[in-house]
Amino acid sequence: MAPMGDNVVVSNMELEKLLSMKGGKGEASYANNSQAQAIHAKSMLHLLKETLDRVELLHGGERAFVVVDLGCSCGSNTINVVDVIIKHIIKRYEALGCEPPEFSAFFSDLPSNDFNTLFQLLPPLANYGVSMEECLAANNHRSYFAAGVPGSFYRRLFPARSVDVFHSAFSLHWLSQVPECVMDKRSSAYNKGRVFIHGAGESTANGYKKQFQTDLAGFLSARSVEMKREGSMFLVCLGRTSVDPTDQGGAGLLFGTHFQDAWDDLVQEGLISQEKRDSFNIPVYAPSLQDFKEVVEANGSFAIDKLEVFKGGSPLVVNQPDDASEVGRALANSCRTVSGVLVDAHIGDKLSEELFLRVEKRATCHAKELLEQLQFFHIVASLSFAQ
Repeated sequence: MAPMGDNVVVSNMELEKLLSMKGGKGEASYANNSQAQAIHAKSMLHLLKETLDRVELLHGGERAFVVVDLGCSCGSNTINVVDVIIKHIIKRYEALGCEPPEFSAFFSDLPSNDFNTLFQLLPPLANYGVSMEECLAANNHRSYFAAGVPGSFYRRLFPARSVDVFHSAFSLHWLSQVPECVMDKRSSAYNKGRVFIHGAGESTANGYKKQFQTDLAGFLSARSVEMKREGSMFLVCLGRTSVDPTDQGGAGLLFGTHFQDAWDDLVQEGLISQEKRDSFNIPVYAPSLQDFKEVVEANGSFAIDKLEVFKGGSPLVVNQPDDASEVGRALANSCRTVSGVLVDAHIGDKLSEELFLRVEKRATCHAKELLEQLQFFHIVASLSFAQ
């Protein structure tokens, strides 16, 4: 992508069309940099299965059981979790002595998601002419029909009362837009000198919080129409343990330290203007438990079956923790995987490359500190319809 003009920024309308994890299978791709998410998801499987046990199974076999992963991205994690969900539901049917229904899985993300890479990772469909037991026994085959659904999960995506299980992991902390007040130079919330909420002023933090709660309200409103009455929803997003929204925890360390400093380097070296830096903001908000709970309760459609802060661990997966250069590269790749598309659009490929080289260099110098301090906490929510 060509560099954009010095005073041009990605508008909020364009954000939805542009935002995605890094596609393809390169070094900085999501497919090759989502091991931490896989580890964190695996540690929460017992909570997912508790949610699945609350789904009311209907008998009759005339309809498909529908599973949706919202914010699926383009790696194998989404395929693995859908596999876990469907196998668990099949076991529940078998425990009741019932024939399982057919299954449909919908993989949903923004239109800019690399669905091609995702679909290439999908195992072939098992032969539905054989029994379900034979389907499950067939290695590297899936026992469900699959489809992709492009669109924002902050709006309706599916027909009314059509989905049995909604799953969304590591996505709801992404806002639908950078809060307008944060981009307005006349506003007290203007995030001057920063590219993220971490360490910002109270007005900036309130702008981010309000945007998060508006977005989550839209998400819940859409799901309240789409989910079947007997269905259930399992949601995971980045969270924080501090009551202070300007302390974004692990997300703050990821985007508010070496990433921030690398932007400042570009300004000091005369490669970009201060205004160019100040017009870029990461549209992420790690909520507190209370932030999340307030929205669910205000919506009123869902009962909270479980809501907790879960320690996920480090986003850095390295083979040799003592190798500072590997740690630095891992941090730079983690940043680039999730924000690289936005950075490329804002300052162009060449300057983006310069930025992430500086992130890597700075992170390498603080490798030991990063391994010790960079920890992600997640909000984990299990919701079903209020009675």
